[in-house]
Amino acid sequence: METLGYLIDGFGVALQPHNLMFALMGAFLGTLIGALPGLGPANGVAILIPLAFTLGLRPETALIMLTAVYAGAMYGGRISSILLNIPGDEPAMMTCLDGYPMAQKGKAAEALAISAIASFMGSLIATVGLILLAPLLAKFALTFGAAEYFALFVLAFATLGGITGKNPVKTILAAAIGLMIATVGIDSTGTQRFTFGILELYEGIDFIIAIVGLFAISELLFFIEDRAGGGKGPMVVNKLKLSWKEVREIMPSSIRGGILGFIAGVLPGAGASLGSFIGYTLEKKVVGKKGYFGEGDPRGVAGPEAGNNGASSGALVPMLTLGVPGSGTTAVLLALLISMNITPGPLMFTQNADIVWGVIAALLIGNFLLLLLNIPLVGIFVKLLSVPPKYLLPIVTMVAFVGIYSISNSAFDLYFMVAFGVFGYFLRKLEIPMVPIILGLLLGPEMEKNLRHTLDIADGDWTALWDSGLAIGLWIVAFVGLVLPYIVGPILRRRMQAAAGHGNQTD
Repeated sequence: METLGYLIDGFGVALQPHNLMFALMGAFLGTLIGALPGLGPANGVAILIPLAFTLGLRPETALIMLTAVYAGAMYGGRISSILLNIPGDEPAMMTCLDGYPMAQKGKAAEALAISAIASFMGSLIATVGLILLAPLLAKFALTFGAAEYFALFVLAFATLGGITGKNPVKTILAAAIGLMIATVGIDSTGTQRFTFGILELYEGIDFIIAIVGLFAISELLFFIEDRAGGGKGPMVVNKLKLSWKEVREIMPSSIRGGILGFIAGVLPGAGASLGSFIGYTLEKKVVGKKGYFGEGDPRGVAGPEAGNNGASSGALVPMLTLGVPGSGTTAVLLALLISMNITPGPLMFTQNADIVWGVIAALLIGNFLLLLLNIPLVGIFVKLLSVPPKYLLPIVTMVAFVGIYSISNSAFDLYFMVAFGVFGYFLRKLEIPMVPIILGLLLGPEMEKNLRHTLDIADGDWTALWDSGLAIGLWIVAFVGLVLPYIVGPILRRRMQAAAGHGNQTD
């Protein structure tokens, strides 16, 4: 009953006219961002963070808008997958297998509608799971001490690559770079570290500047390099002819995919890619020979779409309750909270209950808004796919520069943002991921603080870091999370590539 009362209060926050307006705007922009191949939700949220500061939004309004962008981008990733056979991001890859064959058969509108309904179901199931699980996990997290939190941060870094990560070594290297950047500035003892006499570095590096540079500016550089030409015209979408019988047939697939996706989202390092893959794989096993997967089976669209959208909502659970992001996009959202002087974690459910439950209620409302947007307005999103990047680039650049300048009114921050963008561009060329760098930058100060506190209490005795049963359990999970990608990762990636290859052969 207590949870229900908090949720009702959350609806009171989410249904305020200005919050509802920004949720709708975020859902629309997110769908558009997701539809553009290569951007993905993490880049989309990073690009729009400066907009929240430019508009002077309150924390709950900013988080509602950017969470809606996150959910919308997960919806939008299916559009280019189905129409162009180009995944909007990695989780949308599995949607290509049956979505594109459906489009080739003249059922593009049906495929888009099925994916929207499945995305809705997956997100709805995961949001209900978030409502039920998050308060319990937050209460459990209140038992954590400094040593347990340090072990938790180690766990977060150990599972960063996830079992779908391409190169765990590069992931660890990226996390180390992030932790190194986090040491810049004056530490808790008053010692200057890596400031080089530059006054602007005394307070450390603003992670919002780093995020916008590493994500948004580096993405712009890739746009300039790879997509300077005109956009590719999308496939023509037919008139929607989806019957209630077809909707009922995909419901079991959507429910199964949503449940599996939520579990994948909550697990550290798993994420939407795994949710999409297991959603598709399970459907093939359940349906068996009765299905025609790879040739345009609607259940092959519903399963992975429900899986990746369920995982995106599930990833909010560890971020809100433990302060540890469950995905790349939630790492960016974590940066937004910290920049607004809000500390994610168990105390957030008591100290900032209006924000937490307002966001959860907004997720429920946003799912309905996205369903209403995505089915009737899909033609608009499809047409936007053909907009040449030369028109999109100036808009994105303007939002990034104006937003960053509005935070501090410092030209130095703009130069720094561009420097991070160039740095990120070269790192991405070397296939070094961005998210671990951001996570190192975000969690580094708290990780160091908990390490210092633990060792101070224990008079420098390092065994205090694993002195409790809970800490030992977290260290064991961290070790397993570090080793597992080397064992399971290559097998899972081969299966995903084999599935994608089979789908291309049936085109």
